[in-house]
Amino acid sequence: MKILKFFILFFFIISCNKGIFLSSINSPDNKISLNFTLDNGKPFYSINKGDKIIVSNSSLGLILKNGIDLTKGFKIKNQKQTSFKNNWNPLFGEFKTIENNYNQLSLDLINNETEINIEFRIYNDGVAFRYILPKQKSIQNYDLMDEITEFNLSSKDSAWWIPGFSYRRYEFLYANTGIDDISKKVYSDLVEDISYDSLGIDAAHTPLTIKKNNGIFISIHEANLVDYSSMTLSPKGKGSLEVELYPWSDGIKVKSDNGIKSSWRTIHIADNSSGLLESNLILNLNDDPDEKEDFSWVKPGKYMGVWWEMIGTNESTWWPSKYHGANTKKVFNYIDFASKHGFNGLLVEGWNKGWYPGWCCSGNGIPFSFTESLEDFDFKKISLYSSKKNISIVGHHETGGQIENYESQLEDAFKLYNQMGVKYIKTGYVNDVSRNIKRTDQNGNIIREWHHGQYMINHFHKVIELASKYKLSIITHEPIKDTGLSRTFPNFISREGAKGQEFNGFSSNGVNHATDLPFTRLLSGPMDYTPGIFQLNNFRYDKPGGKIDKNAIVPSTLAKELALYVVYYSPMQMAADLPRHYKKHLRAFDFIKNVPVNWETKIILNSKISEYLTIARKDIDSDNWYVGGITDEKKRNFKINLDFLDESKDYTAKIYKDTSETHWDKNPMEYSIESIKVNKDSKLDVYLAPGGGFAIEIIKN
Repeated sequence: MKILKFFILFFFIISCNKGIFLSSINSPDNKISLNFTLDNGKPFYSINKGDKIIVSNSSLGLILKNGIDLTKGFKIKNQKQTSFKNNWNPLFGEFKTIENNYNQLSLDLINNETEINIEFRIYNDGVAFRYILPKQKSIQNYDLMDEITEFNLSSKDSAWWIPGFSYRRYEFLYANTGIDDISKKVYSDLVEDISYDSLGIDAAHTPLTIKKNNGIFISIHEANLVDYSSMTLSPKGKGSLEVELYPWSDGIKVKSDNGIKSSWRTIHIADNSSGLLESNLILNLNDDPDEKEDFSWVKPGKYMGVWWEMIGTNESTWWPSKYHGANTKKVFNYIDFASKHGFNGLLVEGWNKGWYPGWCCSGNGIPFSFTESLEDFDFKKISLYSSKKNISIVGHHETGGQIENYESQLEDAFKLYNQMGVKYIKTGYVNDVSRNIKRTDQNGNIIREWHHGQYMINHFHKVIELASKYKLSIITHEPIKDTGLSRTFPNFISREGAKGQEFNGFSSNGVNHATDLPFTRLLSGPMDYTPGIFQLNNFRYDKPGGKIDKNAIVPSTLAKELALYVVYYSPMQMAADLPRHYKKHLRAFDFIKNVPVNWETKIILNSKISEYLTIARKDIDSDNWYVGGITDEKKRNFKINLDFLDESKDYTAKIYKDTSETHWDKNPMEYSIESIKVNKDSKLDVYLAPGGGFAIEIIKN
């Protein structure tokens, strides 16, 4: 039931002497307050939670081409408050039902003859705002040169961040510094040398997670990013951050001839780190699917893949060779294993023409074909066999960042996949050079764009819309960050967008990265992290047909790999390791087979940002619960309270955990499994080894 109330905001202050207009609005629970101020024609906002300052007075505005300055000279034309409350049910997700409850302040500002609207929505867990510049006679050119949006915080606030305007998109480990220290130099000194990458400014990607000096946690991000440019946050000193948009090659940030609607700027506000993980703010700021669209064909699931043996174990190649991985015989073997163990899909990489040893990672070289198979890959035969085995091939489109090549084949490729019974596509955009997405302008010149600019935002939107036409779900790697668009397009089923498991195959993420991700990247939406590696050492060959590299290690434990299926949400979860490695641990493999991907609810049982986290989730299709817990390099003992279980009901808990001898580096694959009877009053003592974790399946008797 929707509740929508419209009323005029009567309580505002106008100081004629000082030229100040003030308008205030609170969250539905009255704990968060927002003040909008027009001070001598300049718009500002500030946010408090109780008596604690979240954002102090901060500027708002846009600057257009031809010197149109929409940051000053404003008067209030109109204002309106509305309230909204309803419950909605996602097609799948972390919650069966999501409440959308906010108060909204809409302000119509006028600068001479130019009008702009600023909308604020205040929720119980945060604040969002956006700019709407309608098409109007006073403006001939809507090209946006800059967005002047500030977040004035405190120099004493600390942030977990990855660098924007750098060579590898979002695939970085996290730095933890004061917000004034966000810079490429600081990142190079503390985490990884990126000093050679001189393009662009010092800025951080979002979500940007911040612990304020007053104890409040916030996450600054954006929602509903469509036909705009991706937002980063640049430090301006004294605790101030300012929006920096990725520009086109000519310096224009957003190009339009029909007005401008920005994405929502979001500030999630929580009293503790657990509160950060409980919000649905990003999804709530997106729209339901078009009423004419039927997405009932989109199904979550679990898949395996001909993938880890290339990027992880290094025993096979993507390209034609004696060791080519994507050959028909091998794919059949994977299909048999996946089908036997109840999986939904099988990813196959390296099936198509264009792969060669030097393909990565500059955006140059041989363009890929997305319709032509390599000689040892019989697509039709594989399609028929997989269909009989109830396995959907997860198609693979690695573009190499060559967008024009991909778009020229896009519809033909989707038609082919539709004919072959493919239901999912993993797309890739590997191009590890800053501002290196090549496009051809109207004069035939090669122009280079940023990966995160409006050009690529619109490309990804084009892909997802066309995919829905052919009933294909997309799992994007090297994507634009998640901003909740899966609500509008459920077939945008998952994405990578962080330094994922793959780096543990050929380098290392370190032991603590896994406990950073839930409080940073995963605040934006589901992640295709590709968990489930069971052979954590002695797994990688120095070359196909070569010797084992004794130094290669996945910095985890086997029990922790199971926990990630609960801790990291994705509606398409991968069992990333090889069948032969799972065969060594079939009892542990049972957890991966049984754990759902669609949930009724989740509960954060404990957390400390970047150190540990335990989450309980209830299966949407049964009365069963699943619990996952992970830790950083420190060993821990948790007492898990099961008071979330139903009253007067008995359950059996199957616990997969580290032993006293387990260690992420020295002994990562030792674990124990035990089954015990539990109920609502039970409390479980669980040990987590250094770098380890645990997983529990709780079955109602």
